[in-house]
This record gives sequence, structure tokens and C-alpha cells, in this order.
Amino acid sequence: MENDGRGPGPRPEGETGAPPESADTPDGRVPQPQPQPQPQAMPQPQPLPYEGVWRFTAPAEDASVPQARHAVRDLLYRQGVPASDDLVQGLLLIVSELVTNAVRHAALLSPMLAVEVAVGAEWVRVSVEDNHPYRPTALEADHGRTGGRGLLLVREITREAGGVCEVEHTASGGKVIWAALPLKPAGIR
Repeated sequence: MENDGRGPGPRPEGETGAPPESADTPDGRVPQPQPQPQPQAMPQPQPLPYEGVWRFTAPAEDASVPQARHAVRDLLYRQGVPASDDLVQGLLLIVSELVTNAVRHAALLSPMLAVEVAVGAEWVRVSVEDNHPYRPTALEADHGRTGGRGLLLVREITREAGGVCEVEHTASGGKVIWAALPLKPAGIR
């Protein structure tokens, strides 16, 4: 007896395990296969109107800092991103610090930089990419210095908002520094 994938158990009387042969109905018609109900596909959630990814490039020069900040601010408002004023101010300070770092420390090897804004249903991510291979680290506060704390400030703003900040290498040998913040403050979800 062949198994035909039905297992070794007993079979109903007259069943051999072979697929049934087609048989005519009593009135001589060949039976037609009956349509099987199709499983209902789960509707895919539609992106919210403010969701998306936007990227722009700028020269690695001082004038790009306020231009990047204004471009991000205008984008968030134009898209209707439901971000609190505090969150927007934090994001703009992060963009300013990251673009400033790229201008001051990467311009020699990276005359252009890229700013990206990605907005999801519950978060917003800003990143700045350059082609300089050096990966910066956040310095501790040195009250005798007037600079050098930009990444420390970015990490602190991100942490306070309940977000994440990372520095990653790019495929081209440069780096991207990004910060992702929740649209709703931590604890209010």
C-alpha cells in the first residue's frame, strides 16, 4: 500500500491511497472542481502622510549649518510631523552640531556632506554623512575648552528624549552619525 503522504493509519473502506479517478455524475456530467475560499489577505497599513525619507547634500562650509537646520525645520513642519516643540528644537540642535562637526573636522577629505531625515509613525531620525574615515567619540566635558563637546551634547539630547545615537562606517569609507528620537516623550506612548 502506498502512503501518498496520508500517514500509516487506517483508511476508509475502499480507499487504496491512490488519487481518486475522475468519475461521471449520475446524469453523465463530469464533476467540476468547486472554488475554494481564498484566505483573506491582511490589509497592509498605509504610511501616515508625514512618513518618508528625505536627503539633501550641502558643501562642507559654515553657511551649510544654518541652511541644514532651516531645511530640516521646514521639512518637519511642511510634512506635518506630530513633534512637540521641544523635540523639534532638540532635533535642530542635533542637526546643527552634526553638520558643524562635518564642516570643522571632515571638510578636507569630504567637501560635501549629506543630511537625511527619516520619519516613521513613532520616531524621527536625523543623520549627517561625510566621506572622512575618522569615527569621532564623545569627549567628556572639559570646562577649559570652548569646543569639542558637540557629539557629547548630541548623545545627551538623544538620551533625554529616549532615543538612540550611533556612529557608523559607510560603504564608501566615510561615516554617518545618526540620532533617532521617539515622536512621543518616553512614558507617554
